[in-house]
Amino acid sequence: MRKSLLVLLLWAPIAMALLPPPGQRLDHATQQAIQRFLLHNRILDSPQDLDTAPYIVAADAGRVLGSNAERVHARGNLDPSQPDYAIFRRGKVYTDPQTQELLGINADDIGTARFVTAGDLSTLAVQRVTQEIRPGDRLLRVASSVDVAALEMPSAAPFVQGHIIDIPRGVTQIGVLDAVTLNKGRRDGLLDGQRLSVIKTGATVRDILSGAPVKLPDERAGTLLVFRSYEKLSYALVLSASRALAVMDRFESVGESQ
Repeated sequence: MRKSLLVLLLWAPIAMALLPPPGQRLDHATQQAIQRFLLHNRILDSPQDLDTAPYIVAADAGRVLGSNAERVHARGNLDPSQPDYAIFRRGKVYTDPQTQELLGINADDIGTARFVTAGDLSTLAVQRVTQEIRPGDRLLRVASSVDVAALEMPSAAPFVQGHIIDIPRGVTQIGVLDAVTLNKGRRDGLLDGQRLSVIKTGATVRDILSGAPVKLPDERAGTLLVFRSYEKLSYALVLSASRALAVMDRFESVGESQ
């Protein structure tokens, strides 16, 4: 216990150092963490956005699985003027933890491909893969880039509160420079560049003398930076953390002075 406390006390100032003052550009490590994450993750507002997208039929020579530097054949509405496509597979479906409303889906990155020829079966050349390409994988236009260096806190953003609902990279404990998924988006007033405080709910303990349950105070435990907002969901990066964060931790807006 004493050793864990010592590690936390030594680590907290380093974590807080990653939190830039309002108006100051993000450091290089933070920018890289965001760019790497956006290369491999995307949210779609509805499953239909993926289900109606062009799809892979087969790899070259009729092989079932496609790999790097091979050609693949696809069917659907591909635009020859759009040379580059991202290959995705359906990932997690997100619902609101309180209302159960469908918020969107996470599209899992499979790779990228470049348009070669059009036809009933269009041909694309695979440029990059993270795993083998399968029939049924979907093709989406490459997302517009985010100017990470220019991310600044909005001058007038409404108060928003919600919950961390996922850690796309699959860990259970969240630390500095991890990306998380939030159950709020543009329709709720959440904007790119907005900072949020993470709040850990106080535990309920039993009073040793009276025997009655007592709820301990909630505690601020970290700061998030929203770097990509969608209609109902957002991605945010952990800029600081005084303790390990977790799915279902609560967040709320912070002012420029905080």
